[in-house]
Amino acid sequence: MQVRTLLIFLTLPAALLPVLSCSSPAHSVDEHYYLVATNTKIPYWETAKDGFLKMAREYHVKAEVVGPDTYDASAELSEFQRVAKLEKTSGILISAADASIMKGAIDQAISAGVPVITFDSDVPTSKRIMFIGTNNYAAGQLAGKELVKRMNGKGNLVVFTMPGQLNLTERLKGYQDAFAGHPNMKIVDTVDIKGDPRVAFDTANDMMRNKKKDIDGFICLEASAGQEVADVLNRNNITDKVVMAMDTNDDTLKWVKKGVIAATIAQKPFTMAYFGLEMLDVIHHHKPQTLDHDWAQDAFSIYPTFVDTGATLVTSSNVDNFQQARQESKQ
Repeated sequence: MQVRTLLIFLTLPAALLPVLSCSSPAHSVDEHYYLVATNTKIPYWETAKDGFLKMAREYHVKAEVVGPDTYDASAELSEFQRVAKLEKTSGILISAADASIMKGAIDQAISAGVPVITFDSDVPTSKRIMFIGTNNYAAGQLAGKELVKRMNGKGNLVVFTMPGQLNLTERLKGYQDAFAGHPNMKIVDTVDIKGDPRVAFDTANDMMRNKKKDIDGFICLEASAGQEVADVLNRNNITDKVVMAMDTNDDTLKWVKKGVIAATIAQKPFTMAYFGLEMLDVIHHHKPQTLDHDWAQDAFSIYPTFVDTGATLVTSSNVDNFQQARQESKQ
């Protein structure tokens, strides 16, 4: 496992600095913000990086995306602790691979006066200032209702997930509540893919070839499993299984177009990271007397507890429109 660092610095001619100082007095090239990701190699985090660095360019500040290049909660914790101790850290945006091990480090950073915002995956028991991301319970319900409709309210399901990651737990709860009133919708197995898409592929392949269980569908709670399950079904010429995926990397959308994946949930990692840096900058420049405060329980808090960036169901009927909109956003 390696730790990857993606860095952007704004370099301006000296003659432009007085102009910059007049037009954007609130921002400084000395500010340095960090996004700590769970796995910097997957497309989801590349999209988040784009949003983070776009805001950095607009504000003329330094921004850096750090984290392990494989799913490794301990390595992510180490990276967070490293950047939290740096003298010029202006704020940190963090998506927690494991909420239980990240709490203490976040609390220490807050106590030291470093603004911390969680996004994508929360640590609600920590002293983080706010959470920006998907309402994962609502996303699970959205996908669950679609699954009930496509399976006519009955079927045996396998879940691919990673225990300990709060956003995935919330999504599963949304699915389960969507199944309420449909007792024949049953989860018969739950697979921990441990952040490795090969686990999803190998497990699904074994299940299909050996027919160990009577399986009618697959629930993929994170980004990489859906495309792997779809690949298994395609290779084995299996067309009677329903696959619900998560996120919108190119391979997932390819399988949605072909009808192998029934639907996927589109999140907004670009928006989360873009808005996250904006909020860190606001806090940095207008820091309260102390950050060590229970903002969530304060009825007169100056910060929101949760900013919902929204989610969309993508199916074969709207996937082309989704891809077109995504392409236009990059122009």
